[in-house]
Amino acid sequence: MRRSNQSGSVDQVTAACEVARWEANGRRRSLGDLVTVEEPLEIRVRGEALVVTMRTPGHDAELAAGFLLSEGLIRERADVVEVAPCALRRHGDQIVNVFVARGAARNLEGARRPVFVSSSCGICGKGTVDAVHQHFPPIERPPVVKRRTILSLPARLRKTQEVFKRTGSLHAAAIFDDEGNLVVAREDVGRHNAVDKALGWGFLEARLPWDRHILMVSGRISFEIVQKALAARIPVVAAVSAPSSLAVEFARESGQVLIGFLRARAFNVYAGKECLREG
Repeated sequence: MRRSNQSGSVDQVTAACEVARWEANGRRRSLGDLVTVEEPLEIRVRGEALVVTMRTPGHDAELAAGFLLSEGLIRERADVVEVAPCALRRHGDQIVNVFVARGAARNLEGARRPVFVSSSCGICGKGTVDAVHQHFPPIERPPVVKRRTILSLPARLRKTQEVFKRTGSLHAAAIFDDEGNLVVAREDVGRHNAVDKALGWGFLEARLPWDRHILMVSGRISFEIVQKALAARIPVVAAVSAPSSLAVEFARESGQVLIGFLRARAFNVYAGKECLREG
């Protein structure tokens, strides 16, 4: 398998692969294909390992910042001094170091996870919902959003999925304003990573809070997705697929709007139905 080394390009996150193709008529032929690159990323804080997660290379600084934000370990842009790749040649592109301000270091005490974490790893349970609200208070006044704006999001999200078009194996997350204008979109092999990258961009660009914005994701909605949105103060979360029961419970307790099965002409509202209007 051959991987391109063009940093920052679509080729960086794809690898050439020879496959045997079986046709409907029973014939077999060899052809080239593209698969999505999946590699580990070690996130360090002040030089000490915090977590290792599997991700698609690219936007690693955003991923690290988004992860720390959604874990409640950083809160304001001033908390992060710098995010830089490791200076070591060996595995240097798989290690990112976050340098936090002195005051932010207190939030990191006891936060280290000395284990491997997959891109789909999460937490669950009623006690967890209560614990999360200690870090991220509920949304008090979510915006009212037009139905036609919500219906326009799937097509707008698909336009951003350049790597998915080539490989068919990436999740996507995008942030829109309450009029449906695209703010940022990211792709990753892990749905949580795609969200972290989008949130991390907003954090590093000092765009937060996103209190009149919508998070749109390409897959199902888990509890962690809604939690990450709350960390960035995003009041509306939408997806083309279904939410989990805990995602619904969490959104209702957090004052968020939760929309699932968002397709071309219809969608389900699981929380915050009073915030949707015709138009």
